[in-house]
Amino acid sequence: MIEEIKLETNTPLDAPEPLPFPFNQRAFCRYEPIEKRIEEARVLVINDLLRNDEDISDVARREWGRNAAVELQRERKITELAIGNILSNIARLVKRPRTHVAHLSEIAEAADDFRPDTIVLSGTLRDFDYYNPAYLETFGHFVRSTKIPVLGICGGHQLVGLGFGARVITLDHLEQHERRDKRSFEYQYRFIRITAPDDPVFQGINDTESGIWQDYTKEARILRVWQNHGLQIDRVPDGFQLLATAYLCRNQMMVKRSEGQLIYTVQFHLEKSFEDWNKNRTRWEHPNESRDGRIIFENFLLESIKHISHTEAGGEK
Repeated sequence: MIEEIKLETNTPLDAPEPLPFPFNQRAFCRYEPIEKRIEEARVLVINDLLRNDEDISDVARREWGRNAAVELQRERKITELAIGNILSNIARLVKRPRTHVAHLSEIAEAADDFRPDTIVLSGTLRDFDYYNPAYLETFGHFVRSTKIPVLGICGGHQLVGLGFGARVITLDHLEQHERRDKRSFEYQYRFIRITAPDDPVFQGINDTESGIWQDYTKEARILRVWQNHGLQIDRVPDGFQLLATAYLCRNQMMVKRSEGQLIYTVQFHLEKSFEDWNKNRTRWEHPNESRDGRIIFENFLLESIKHISHTEAGGEK
């Protein structure tokens, strides 16, 4: 006797199987209209990538050899994408943005000339022992003394760590030169855990009325952010507070709110906004926007403007 199998008419044949947390959460960002809340802001965007032979160290010259020109060309190509993405995000968040782009080697002069409300440090592509050592030393002096609010993104986060005495190492805790290839890597959208939920940079993250809601943030203080790095800083520098963490890279986000400084850094790319073409139906929908990254970026700009206003009024944070 053949038993008839009845299928529920309301259950799709290709319905995915349930997954454990966090994969059973709504792990994607549908399109959410952005209402610009910031009237105006002057933002200095710093290109932290390499441009030409002046920017590189003897280590880079020795290891790249005849391929140096090709490697630098790749850096310049990545620069177009990275800086363009940051500028695009600023334009989406600010009604009347004023922006200026300068290179890492020019940061002090550009800050004096442009007088920004805030500075955004781009990501990087290469290990820092490939950089002209004078650039790193000059940047360290600048970032330790500036009262202009700073946001460091990915490699910019690591540069700030270097400036305050941390080391940059691989995700498996080796020195940069010990493993150039086949490193552990954080890539694609990943979940990280908020460790300081009361920091104002997270305002609105858990607001269910703010737009498209994401269950994972509500249930576990979780952010979903784009990662693309194989290096990390080895500790939270003195004077900084850890804001978010993850299993593979502990320091995902930190802040310094002392000595008149406001410095936020993120190991992830909060400025990323694009579709994931490697769609997996059990875990992904096309994410048109990184909602969590956008909220953090906007809150940073708002905090920067408040900090500058407070400083100009003679206050000290």
